[in-house]
Amino acid sequence: MALYGTGMLMTFTQPDAAGEEDFNEWYNREHIDERVWMPGFHRARRYVDCTGDARIRYFATYETDTVEDLADPEYMKLLADQSDWSKRVMKTFTDFDRVTARVTVDLSHGFAGACAFARLHPAPEVMDGLRRHLADTLLPELVARPGMVGAVLAENDLAVVNEGRRAQGVPIPEHETPQWIVLLEGQGGHATAAALRAGFGAGLPDHGVTAADIDTGNHILMFGNNR
Repeated sequence: MALYGTGMLMTFTQPDAAGEEDFNEWYNREHIDERVWMPGFHRARRYVDCTGDARIRYFATYETDTVEDLADPEYMKLLADQSDWSKRVMKTFTDFDRVTARVTVDLSHGFAGACAFARLHPAPEVMDGLRRHLADTLLPELVARPGMVGAVLAENDLAVVNEGRRAQGVPIPEHETPQWIVLLEGQGGHATAAALRAGFGAGLPDHGVTAADIDTGNHILMFGNNR
């Protein structure tokens, strides 16, 4: 089974240590259930770092029919006036990033317990060639590795993410470049870590992306829900 649609919201969150328990309770008991019933949303999954040294400990994905659902007026209204629990928890964030993306390559098959990611900002002139390379060569090779079950390329839509920023009163950065995120899903952290190294450890030099240009993480599933 592929993803539920072609839209995906991804969040990268680091709460402070004092608020971490409340953050996890809020996520499992309110936040995900609230989100999956929004228009166009279908499934949400949240992960925690399994390496012990990630810059941002928590990572989540939300699957929607299309990326435009992530700018739906009802969703924007919710972002502008969130629950008291949400407001309390969000004050504890020491680092947070929100990406609204269009899924352009979907090689997912079911779901498994671990997910690694590679975040990069390819130059506009290499995007078409890099997308073909990922779709036709690299991601199929990584999915074929032992223990792997899927791979996805998601490209953030700046117009949609800026609608969310406006709803939350967050400043819009100047001269922002599109971010791509590759998700690698496998049955355990060892499988996804090995696939991440094989695919992105040396960068993508033929497409002008060095290893230093790629931010990576390796996470295991904590909780999810869907409708």
